[in-house]
Amino acid sequence: MKTINKISFNDIENIPQLVKDFLNQNIEGFEEKTFSLDNLKKQIHLKQNSFTSEQREVLFNVFQNQLLNLNLSVKQKENIERLKKQNAFTITTGHQLNLFSGPVFFVYKILQTIKTCAYLKENFPEFDFVPVYWMASEDHDFAEINHFKTENNYYEINEKSGGAVGRIQINDTFFISEFEKEFKDSVFGTELILMLKEAYKVGNTLTEAIKILVNRLFSEFGLLILDGDSKELKNQIKATFKDELINLSLYKESKEKVDFLTKKYGKVQVNPREINLFYLLETRDRIDFDGQKYIIVDKNIQFSQEEILNELENYPERFSPNALMRPVYQETVLPNLAYIGGNAEIMYWLELKDYFSKINIPFPILIPRNSMLFIKGKTLGKIEKLNLKVEDFFQNFASITNKKVLEDSPILKLLEEKKELLKNNFSELKSIAETTEKSFGNMVKAEEVRQLKSFKRMKKRLLHAEKIKQSEMLERLENLFLDIHPSKIWQERVFNFSVFFADDGYSWLENCWEEMVVQESKLIIVAI
Repeated sequence: MKTINKISFNDIENIPQLVKDFLNQNIEGFEEKTFSLDNLKKQIHLKQNSFTSEQREVLFNVFQNQLLNLNLSVKQKENIERLKKQNAFTITTGHQLNLFSGPVFFVYKILQTIKTCAYLKENFPEFDFVPVYWMASEDHDFAEINHFKTENNYYEINEKSGGAVGRIQINDTFFISEFEKEFKDSVFGTELILMLKEAYKVGNTLTEAIKILVNRLFSEFGLLILDGDSKELKNQIKATFKDELINLSLYKESKEKVDFLTKKYGKVQVNPREINLFYLLETRDRIDFDGQKYIIVDKNIQFSQEEILNELENYPERFSPNALMRPVYQETVLPNLAYIGGNAEIMYWLELKDYFSKINIPFPILIPRNSMLFIKGKTLGKIEKLNLKVEDFFQNFASITNKKVLEDSPILKLLEEKKELLKNNFSELKSIAETTEKSFGNMVKAEEVRQLKSFKRMKKRLLHAEKIKQSEMLERLENLFLDIHPSKIWQERVFNFSVFFADDGYSWLENCWEEMVVQESKLIIVAI
């Protein structure tokens, strides 16, 4: 493995402008929420003054109970103990319970979280920093998480869904035997198959499966795994949920930020609802308010205000935060300093800053996670033969292709020369025409526009003709694009980690950790 380049998000065309503006501190009010040691120093003091020893005790007990059946490393046990002390903080990432972790960026975001903790310990040795993976176990969109893809196959699990996905019990293990056929001859195939069989044993829930898998991969790094589907943790946020039910506070307090982001960037990632909570029993259903009654959408269940507040008081575990309320829940129950997430996650966190102020919880530092691309030497050789760089495949690819097709065209060169000559001639003619008579001057301008349009049409026709003539090269370019962007999207959003782990095992994880950048958000390109 050899790193070819680390490209800043600022230099990649399809990184959302909102994320770039956030990273460049171009959004007013968020300057202190970007990654820097100064900002993190301030964040430590904010969180230290707002997170109580009682909250730490609850968190310690929850970790002890939730991780009881796992084979924990010494580092994990030490991290659980550390969280009881006022000088210990968490750095958190979160993700859905995708089958066998889903796309490989799941691994990258966890590794960045772990490495960020190590970096902070080096710079603030008097404090401790604990990496946490927050499981989105209460999500109910099973179709989003029930599959993963390798280079050669698509794997899927079929189970009854509708409620919190973390509670789904595994019965269908057909995908394991199919996976075994693909990987049994790989260098680390046996390890992968054992991981899969251990995690996705019949009777395990999806929460237990991901917990087992993530612990197997990251226990030696000291990572702690937290399940928000917990009565003890939800007891900590009852006051916020009560305020949400009575006053619709998240919707009201985030409106100004949502309007600002919509006006400047066209839309927001997630629109707040009036009530940003679900009711969670066998299924997970939205809570609505019609002015008099609280209605559980799609269910024959209604509550008066007194009834729903009694329900919250006695059964907080039945109230589940939606995508916008989940960050609030997380920051309430953790001594958290920073959240590491994908671009979409960062964009919806930005909507919440005013609401965090209203409920007196420190808004965390936000860190757009790094991306990684693993590229084969054979593919690199083909790119170099075309006098291109891997980075070119992350710009506007149509423009790169057009430029390549016309690169050595003598006709294009002649066209550009004649176009410049034409512009110079008209410039001279216009300066004289304008001193003669106004309508004559306008006619000269109109004629220049007409003739320049003709040059544009000729260039377009030339491009079309060259594409036909150079169809073989175009096909090579398109194939290279698909090597780098399988399914026409970034590699990390398609392939499962098993594609890379199969050849190098745990050393692949360690190499990813080594290459991971903490201080900036970058695309890391690695040759294999």
